[in-house]
Amino acid sequence: MRIAYQRLTDPETVIRCLGQLAPRTVVVDVEPLIAAWDSGQSSLSQGVAHFLQQVSATPGLSEVCFATNSRRRLPATVTSDRQNVRYLAFACKPLRTAPYRDLPRPGVVIGDQVATDGVLAWRLGYSFIHYYPSYRVPFGSNLMRYLGYPVRPILFKSGDHNSDHARGRP
Repeated sequence: MRIAYQRLTDPETVIRCLGQLAPRTVVVDVEPLIAAWDSGQSSLSQGVAHFLQQVSATPGLSEVCFATNSRRRLPATVTSDRQNVRYLAFACKPLRTAPYRDLPRPGVVIGDQVATDGVLAWRLGYSFIHYYPSYRVPFGSNLMRYLGYPVRPILFKSGDHNSDHARGRP
């Protein structure tokens, strides 16, 4: 099974694309879309609140799950008036899928790594929005990018004009 894939570099475009896909569930990788890798708890809390505000009017969206493979936790419980919100630290993406199994479909995973977030999307049968920040990323994240390159064409079909394939990129 090959699932939908889009590679986007702009956070606002990610939100617009999410609205066009009209998922019932979105799973969001925390770093770097919500908060930078080396930022503190305040940045994380603000990023989560900002993202929830941006997606609050997305039609049909009922579940937002923030997931990170790091130990990073939110300092307080997060709530939304429109969506159920979960936060998973030590998510073990893409190995563990049990925390996502009861989430309503269709779904979208948003993340910066094909090897973790993309494979999780594929395992769940969700679309994948590959957030590919245009700024310099840490060494480990950059290494993970390269590990994801050979996996991407096997797991994903290209999306619209925003995808790499449509731009003639590998």
